[in-house]
Amino acid sequence: MDGFDIFDIITLFGGLALFLFGMNLMSSALEKRAGGRLKSLLGNITSNPIKGFLLGVGVTALLQSSSATTVMVVGFVNSGLMTLTQSVGIIVGANLGASITPWLLGLSGVSGGGGILQFFQMSTITPLMALVGAFLYIFQKNAKRRDSGMILLGFSVLMYGMESMSGAVSGLRDAPWFSQIISVLSNPVVGVLAGTFITAVIQSSSASIGILQTLATTGNISYSVAVPVIMGQNIGTCISALLSCIGASKNAKRAALIHLSFNVISTIVCLPIYYLVYSLAGFTFGGLPAAPMSIAMVNTAYKIVSIILLLPVLRFLEPLSRLLIRDSAKEAGEVQLLDERLLKSPSVAVARCKSVTVAMAELAVKSLFDAFRELERYDAKLASSIREAESKVDYYEDKLGTYLVKLSAQNLSSADNAQASKLLHMISDYERISDHAVNILGSAEEIDEKKLSFSTDAQREINTMVSAVKEIMTLALKAFRDDDLNSAVMVEPLEQVVDNLKDKIRMHHVSRLQTGECTIELGFILTDLLTDLERVSDHCSNIAGYLLEMSRDDMDMGVHEFLHNVRSGDATEFHDYYDYFKVKYRMPG
Repeated sequence: MDGFDIFDIITLFGGLALFLFGMNLMSSALEKRAGGRLKSLLGNITSNPIKGFLLGVGVTALLQSSSATTVMVVGFVNSGLMTLTQSVGIIVGANLGASITPWLLGLSGVSGGGGILQFFQMSTITPLMALVGAFLYIFQKNAKRRDSGMILLGFSVLMYGMESMSGAVSGLRDAPWFSQIISVLSNPVVGVLAGTFITAVIQSSSASIGILQTLATTGNISYSVAVPVIMGQNIGTCISALLSCIGASKNAKRAALIHLSFNVISTIVCLPIYYLVYSLAGFTFGGLPAAPMSIAMVNTAYKIVSIILLLPVLRFLEPLSRLLIRDSAKEAGEVQLLDERLLKSPSVAVARCKSVTVAMAELAVKSLFDAFRELERYDAKLASSIREAESKVDYYEDKLGTYLVKLSAQNLSSADNAQASKLLHMISDYERISDHAVNILGSAEEIDEKKLSFSTDAQREINTMVSAVKEIMTLALKAFRDDDLNSAVMVEPLEQVVDNLKDKIRMHHVSRLQTGECTIELGFILTDLLTDLERVSDHCSNIAGYLLEMSRDDMDMGVHEFLHNVRSGDATEFHDYYDYFKVKYRMPG
């Protein structure tokens, strides 16, 4: 085929495979490496459009993928974490943030110079990066260093793929049929459609622009071809978000539509303006060949110009999306608790799981405290809300458990893996706490129905134990919600005090039975109540134990063995807190 044979085709597609694999490898490693930073950035979600824009630029620069950012935005909107208004600035910022990768790819076309200058060419730097990356990944045990090594390896594979493609297409330079194809692409509409189609197929504007940069090394890609193709590529990158919103809420679909409409309107506005200015100013550079680096420049310039031109109308994108995708009464305000789109960004998914688990924990604690109020004075309306809360906590556990299992199958960093494991354990403990709240409510209902009452001494002792359990619940929740290890350390000593209180109250109850101050019927209720209170404190102990295990890298030991070692050891801190709580919640006898 005029200098382009079957072997060049094999090399071209092999290079493309390496290119796409390297980009995926680098993007995944970047996300793992920047996991904590990514969570911090996304924690600053704001309605301020300028801050949202900068957030979109920053996240996309970290991920090296506008598609990944917009898919996350769809997931956030679908989960109710982000409003549609907040998504607009982030989506626009993601468009600009994606312009960094083509600049890196453009370096592959920089050559020339000898001596010391040769060391600064990508043909020299790439193998050195591969060498350093392999060393970090193979010989380093630190997870962050290994992730850094994977970033370098991914970039090296990407650049080798780029180099293979460049070598394969060199034979196209003088091929008449290739020149004919390029001449067709010089038609603006055809160029836009071609850029859109190719990017939609490979679902990456960076990879699509990389292919354009590779073809530019033949010298056959002029600026008049590159400009409309680049505009089309920015439309094609919307396909990932559009596909991800299938089955999502109306607001999530609107977020994807905002992404698409911004890029379509940008092309409709900028393409005529470009050709108008080009004709009126008498420019002649359109027929000149575009180099890989100049394509990166055109891509960035187009994104900046489109943002400036569309800035006055950005506020109308949300109303436009609502006009095109209308709410039904049933679907208004719908959200999804945990969105599977976020699984593609594990560090973000873990952070979302933590937020949902905190909501579950707070609901379980509130239902338990409400159950304590029922012991003081029964309220049927409050009893109904406690049972509703228990059903909701069960729902949380089911959704979180399923989601965390799926999340654990992803490529997680060691920190995210430990967090996911911790959450899996904790949701079970908080679910059981809500069950005990219902059990305590049952005791309160029996007391109310049978018009029973404990003796003054028994009631005083129950109040003491309830107060201790309230404090241990508060400490465990604070430790989990705020990652407060100081509160976690205080839980286990207080759990031992609660155990002692249970034994003392049982012993005092036997004495009261013997003197006739208490009845056997009340004794059964008291036993059930003490069992529930003691088991609640056990679950709090488990929760604090998981946190302390993680902080000391003892996850392999097992929480019960770990807590046994804490209790039986000579830790001064444990004994000091134990003595403090023992005095605070002491009872006579």
